[in-house]
Amino acid sequence: MSHVLILALLLGLSGGCRTFTPLATVAVAAWLELLHLGDTPLAWLASPWAAVPLLLLALAELLGDKHPRTPSRRRPGAVIARIASGGLSGGALAAAAALSLPIGVMLGAAGALIGTYGGFFCRGRLAEAFGRDMPAALVEDWFAVALAIAAVALV
Repeated sequence: MSHVLILALLLGLSGGCRTFTPLATVAVAAWLELLHLGDTPLAWLASPWAAVPLLLLALAELLGDKHPRTPSRRRPGAVIARIASGGLSGGALAAAAALSLPIGVMLGAAGALIGTYGGFFCRGRLAEAFGRDMPAALVEDWFAVALAIAAVALV
């Protein structure tokens, strides 16, 4: 079961790249009963009232991230949102596996912090290599989505 804690960290890493991706992935998986949050404090994520808006926010973020006027992920509000999303997502994974919710929250939040700054650095390097930002942004999208789906699927 300790692998779930590593997955919580990786799910948070996804949140550092795209704020709503891990939370939407967890909520949709819970709504589809692929992730069981039943008697946990995060059971509300399994509701369509949580899953659908989070999925729409994640899709909007994937589109909006490409706009040149999108604010930096390193702004305090954006960092806090990413930490909250990563923490909540990591906590949900831990709770679904009957592990410590607080430890899952802390690992998810730590992953989000790493992903926020690591993602910024990697995307910058990729943009330099490609000679423009769009391909780098698409690689980062793919990474965030694939990591979130993999983390949830492996619980």
